[in-house]
Amino acid sequence: MRGFIRRTRLCALRTSAAVLAVTVSGTALAQESGAPAGEENEGLADIVVTAQRREESLQRTALAVSAVDAQQLSNAGVSDVTQLTKLVPSLVVQPATGTSVGFYLRGVGALVGNAFTENPVAFNFNQIYIARPAGLLGTFYDLERVEVLKGPQGTLYGRNATGGAINVIPKRPELGHNGGSVEFELGNYDLVRGQAALNVALGDTAALRVAGRLSRRDGYLSDGYDDESGEAARASLRFEPSDTFSVNLVADYFHQGGKGPGSVLVPSPLVPGAPDIDRRIGSADPVSTAALYAGILASALPPPAKTDSPTLPGVLRPKQDGFVDSEFWGISANIDADLGFATLTVIPGYRDSRPNYLTYNGGYYGRVIEVAKQKSLEVRLSSNGDGPLKYVLGGYYFDEDQSSFNHFVQGTVLSTKFAVDLNNRSAALFGQATYELASGFRVLGGIRYSKERKEQSTALTQTGIFAGTPVDPFNNTVPPVLVGGKLSFEKVTWKAGVEWDAGARNLVYANVATGFKSGGFFVAALDNTFNPENITAYTIGSKNRFMNNRLQLNLEAFYWDYKDQQINYIGPVRNLNAAGQVVVGSALTTTNAGASRIYGAEAELSFQITPDDLFTANLQYLNAKYTNFTYLAASASPTPPRTACGTTVTNVPGYVLPAPGTTFLVDCSGRPQINTPKWSLNLGYERTFPLTATLDLLLGARTRIESGRFLSPEYLPEERQGGYMMSDLFVQLKSDRNWSLTAYVNNLEDKTVYAGASLRPVFPVVFNILRSPRTYGLRAAIEF
Repeated sequence: MRGFIRRTRLCALRTSAAVLAVTVSGTALAQESGAPAGEENEGLADIVVTAQRREESLQRTALAVSAVDAQQLSNAGVSDVTQLTKLVPSLVVQPATGTSVGFYLRGVGALVGNAFTENPVAFNFNQIYIARPAGLLGTFYDLERVEVLKGPQGTLYGRNATGGAINVIPKRPELGHNGGSVEFELGNYDLVRGQAALNVALGDTAALRVAGRLSRRDGYLSDGYDDESGEAARASLRFEPSDTFSVNLVADYFHQGGKGPGSVLVPSPLVPGAPDIDRRIGSADPVSTAALYAGILASALPPPAKTDSPTLPGVLRPKQDGFVDSEFWGISANIDADLGFATLTVIPGYRDSRPNYLTYNGGYYGRVIEVAKQKSLEVRLSSNGDGPLKYVLGGYYFDEDQSSFNHFVQGTVLSTKFAVDLNNRSAALFGQATYELASGFRVLGGIRYSKERKEQSTALTQTGIFAGTPVDPFNNTVPPVLVGGKLSFEKVTWKAGVEWDAGARNLVYANVATGFKSGGFFVAALDNTFNPENITAYTIGSKNRFMNNRLQLNLEAFYWDYKDQQINYIGPVRNLNAAGQVVVGSALTTTNAGASRIYGAEAELSFQITPDDLFTANLQYLNAKYTNFTYLAASASPTPPRTACGTTVTNVPGYVLPAPGTTFLVDCSGRPQINTPKWSLNLGYERTFPLTATLDLLLGARTRIESGRFLSPEYLPEERQGGYMMSDLFVQLKSDRNWSLTAYVNNLEDKTVYAGASLRPVFPVVFNILRSPRTYGLRAAIEF
């Protein structure tokens, strides 16, 4: 341990020396360029962000944040949140069931599976925190930019921002402007996608902006899953009667249809006949189900029947009747009043989320119907002026009511059905300030007090051979068991740091920040709670512009101490049958890993080689490991469950299975955290060729290179994505008369890459979600 601490301190000293060396050399380069201090010259454009709840240049934000503007999103073909990894290597976005997605920032994330799970990376749309990890796919159009904040945001963001935050900022109406844009796209897999926006001036003090998007695409898998079908609309009204007061109202709607995400059966010793994943044979394809049948017949499980009856003996097979029919809408306001000494900001918001889908992503039947209604209010007071003290003070209130029906069926071996009523309430007071002690040198401090309350009422029914009630899972009269509970949490999180302007375009910063995510419930009648998770992050970084504003180099090193990390997995749970007897079933459960540590470094480079040539590179090194991680797993026999971790037979009171079933303690201490590639590299190059006085040709290429990583805590070979390289190309004809025509190819190598992994209960084979195959198309856009 002492050796490790010495190595860590040495690494930090070396990084500090490198940061200072870069900064000093950057000051010299800025002086050599002859540019007056602070003068903006031709070169890289500045991006204005609101990551710290006030407008400031990205290069002057003493925070680990990546910002991507609308043009970058368009050129990269990022049409939904799952594709953000293309541009932000520290972020892994994992599609889940139906409309749900999970986020991982430098190893901090969650596998999303049902109504009880929440992301530890906060997703904010138009400054409104969206609690449900669903409905996020309908926000990526007519955007100003996307910001990805890395590391705990415990003071300014608070709730469920243990790993960071993602801010999606839509375009605001423009006062005094009449115009709009139209974009239309055609591609393989019968892709048809269109979006449009219209901005209308309403006199001198108001404007209306209306935008919409429609998309259709066939599935990437042979069984029709992994398709795209959605309609979205957004209306924004801006009212600015004076220079000191403004109101921006936003209402949005999104409907997602189609069959939804799909999965593939991965070859393993249990299913050696499973088709090669490169063929993209969906799990409901007869070729895949035949391989699944063969594996089950070779096991000790009750054999399935090859019929289309919804009730099959033994294990239920994936079918092709899956669908998504989900609706999401919301309304919010941003009210700003300039009080002279400070600006008062009030942000009320309401969101209604209604996921409705049938999925077989995990290799089994999953039916989910949810209604989640959330209300939130944030009030902030931000200092004005250029004085030595800059501050943000505020309060936040959040209230969510959720009702859901969930039914997960393995077959007659096991069926879990639960109807849930959840209420989450959270309130917080926060403040953050910087003070300039000397010219160019500032200290920072922030604190947040949060109090949360969670309450649940669940009607739970678990039946099947392994639950002691072998009945028809779709047509039974077994009465549910009523489960209730209340939890409350309160926490103080804080941040402290220093900032130094080492030159006109050079910033050095260091800080320590903490984060907190409250505990909660999972699906069980007994022992159904988990504890909060906490993180402390140490960061040192530098942001620099050199060579007359043409070269940008940002460096950062970090060390995160993570305690009681919440891990989701399918494991044994304690339930009650109709007679009040304790039975041990299986469900998505959450446990707390004892401890983990994460450290690494990241470098972002942008080089405007000439006015017509732009090179970008983003390299991240990440070393993340569970230092203490054990959990319970069940097996239908004395044979240990499928895992690469160490196992020990255990007799935890209350978790004794009927013979020959056995409960094991699984120890994954020392294993790398899931979704943490050691190396991630994004490279990009764009070259502009002037063709005429009004017409340019833009050629662009980018690639992502990533080392291997595991996607699920069983650490099976089928759950590991090996190292890969995935590249995109585009050619764009662009006119100064505001039209463009773009041809593109994404995933040029046609590489098959895992996006998510799921170990099926009872018959433990792995079903994986895949990222997109090679796609190509043509995109036309015009502004008027």
